[in-house]
Amino acid sequence: MRVLLVEDSEELVALLKKGLTQGGFLADAVGTAADADHALSAMRYAAVVLDRGLPDADGLSLLRDLRRRGDSTPVLVLTARDGVSDRVTGLREGADDYLAKPFAMEELIARLQALLRRSDNLLGRQLTFGNVALDTEGRQVSVAGVVRPFPARETAVLEILLRRSGNVAPKRLFEDHLFGLSGDVGSNAVEVYVHRLRKMLADAGATVKVHTVRGVGYLLSEDKTA
Repeated sequence: MRVLLVEDSEELVALLKKGLTQGGFLADAVGTAADADHALSAMRYAAVVLDRGLPDADGLSLLRDLRRRGDSTPVLVLTARDGVSDRVTGLREGADDYLAKPFAMEELIARLQALLRRSDNLLGRQLTFGNVALDTEGRQVSVAGVVRPFPARETAVLEILLRRSGNVAPKRLFEDHLFGLSGDVGSNAVEVYVHRLRKMLADAGATVKVHTVRGVGYLLSEDKTA
C-alpha cells in the first residue's frame, strides 16, 4: 500500500520512511502543501500522513481543499500542537485521526492500519485466491497455509493482483504503486518483479498463475489442474 508523507523535516522524513517500509507501506514524501496537492492530483494513495507545520501553509488548508473536491483519502495529521481545540479543529476539517509529536513509530503504523481497515477503498485485511493468501497488515504471504518469505515489492505486486483477481490490472497501476513519484522506473522494471513473483509462486506450489496481457497489464487466474 502506498502512502503520501507530507513533512518538511528531512530528518523526520528519513525516519518515517524507514518505519513505514518496515510496517509494510511504500511511501512518497513531499515537503510542501503545493507539492502534496500536485501529488494527490497525479495519483491515488491509500492514505496521507500530513504534518500541520508546513513551510508554505498550515496542513489543514491542504486538508480542507482535499475534502472540498470530494477526495476521501484517509488522512492522519501529525502535529506538535497537542491542545484539545487543535485536535477538534483538525477533525472538523476532515482529518481521520490525529497524532501528536513526539510519537512512537509503532503507534503511527497501528493508527494507519486502523484507518485503512475503516476505509471503503480497501477490501479488507485478508486477501485470498486459490491456495494463496495475503495478510495486508502483517504483509505475510502464505501458500497452502504455509507462510512464505516474499520480498516487499513482490508482495506489493501480489496484493494488486489479488485485489483484482480475475480482472486485468493495468501496468501503470503497478508502476504507480511500486515507484510512485520517484520516477525511477526502468522500461522493464515491472516485468522483473512480475517474473520474480511468478517463480516464487510456482516454487511454493501455488494454484494461481500470473498472465501477461500484452499491451495492457497482468491477470491473476487459478490453475485448477495444479
